[in-house]
Amino acid sequence: MAPVSGSQTLNNDDNVNYLLHFRMINEQQVEDISIDLFYKPHTLTLLTFTVASLMYFVFSRDDADADNNLRVGLLLVVSFFLVVSVLAFPNGPFIRPHPAIWRVVFGLSVLYFLFLVFLIFLNWAQVKRLMYWIDPNLRYATRESDVMEYAVNCHVITWERILSHCDIFAFGHFAGWAMKAMLIRSYGLCWTISITWELTELFFMHLLPNFAECWWDQLILDILLCNGGGIWLGMTVCRFLEMRTYQWASIRDIHTTSGKLKRVVLQFTPASWTYVRWLDPKSSFQRVAGIYLFMILWQLTELNTFFLKHIFVFQASHALSWCRILLLGIITAPTVRQYYAYLTDTQCKRVGTQCWMFGAIAFLEALACIKFGQDVFSKTQARSVFQWLVCVVRAACLLGFHSLQNSGLKLFFAGLDLIMEHISCGYPLVGERDTWTNSAKPSKRRRGSGRTRAVNGHED
Repeated sequence: MAPVSGSQTLNNDDNVNYLLHFRMINEQQVEDISIDLFYKPHTLTLLTFTVASLMYFVFSRDDADADNNLRVGLLLVVSFFLVVSVLAFPNGPFIRPHPAIWRVVFGLSVLYFLFLVFLIFLNWAQVKRLMYWIDPNLRYATRESDVMEYAVNCHVITWERILSHCDIFAFGHFAGWAMKAMLIRSYGLCWTISITWELTELFFMHLLPNFAECWWDQLILDILLCNGGGIWLGMTVCRFLEMRTYQWASIRDIHTTSGKLKRVVLQFTPASWTYVRWLDPKSSFQRVAGIYLFMILWQLTELNTFFLKHIFVFQASHALSWCRILLLGIITAPTVRQYYAYLTDTQCKRVGTQCWMFGAIAFLEALACIKFGQDVFSKTQARSVFQWLVCVVRAACLLGFHSLQNSGLKLFFAGLDLIMEHISCGYPLVGERDTWTNSAKPSKRRRGSGRTRAVNGHED
């Protein structure tokens, strides 16, 4: 019986370790609470406020307008679902500025997921009626490709023409890649996604005319300036945050007004910063395959953005477009953190709930595009050849990653990350480097610097 008991104890210890590691990415807890009022449950207070609000809306409004009844009813359903999200859903991997905010974010992603499930069971006429009910102006919406021309007179290169492309969308492109770099935190992976996306545009150009671009627009403005500049800015911010010393003090321990105000502002900054390395020379095949799947899912999400507005006919400036982009941008942050932990932490045996929800949303969006855009996809050129090409490329990449475990692409990514990190931080390219780990580093300090940084209203 002794060996059985010992084995059972070992299994229990493994189970405890597994639960602790999964809890760190799915149900992160606040260890140092500054103000108890903001972290107490307040469930009865919330219940009282919810019931009182519901009674007010029920008895104070005029229900003669049927259309207004539907709008108010749906709005309250969403509001009360988010209240339940605050009470029941997990915190996710982040606790700043408050875990309740990330529970609401997860609740919004669940609502969007349920809406997509509902949408794919409608027919096209019902979808159009739903869109016109949401915004009657969509009746007069036209596709951008129907009123604009793309990749025209590419041999004519003037400053006026180049500056005409530097609009609000170019700034959004730049800012978007800065945010992506802060989420991915890898020069190699960011540049790979950036270049493969431009190749994706070439492959789908016959389906989406707005993917057609002049060579100088695609290579110089997109890849080098917008993508490259955004990646550099995002990685620079990452390096700055990695070098900070994270030492948090309670606001009650700060006695100056300026210190208290600074502590309030710093509540909206990360509590810590994880040093990220997606690949290293000893990465397993599962880890490499997982990174490749991550890249495919990223490209699919980007493609959905363009196919949705092309098939359902709304402008890029419409609220349906930018609200979706904003929502996906917010839920991508915990998604990437959970997926990275799943790939690199051997104790983490399953993906987090937000990561699962993001993957489901991406595939449901693609399913909706395929169902309602059959007239668009029927124009695919040489479909069988294209599918064969994709399969060959995927198989070659996976085989190459697996066979080149100590060289090739994985060393290229790891080396590129190391070189760019040394350049951005001012390190010599040859020299010692602190051993990296996959766990979050609570504090880091610039090597060779005897100075301290004022953090949280206090000197370190």
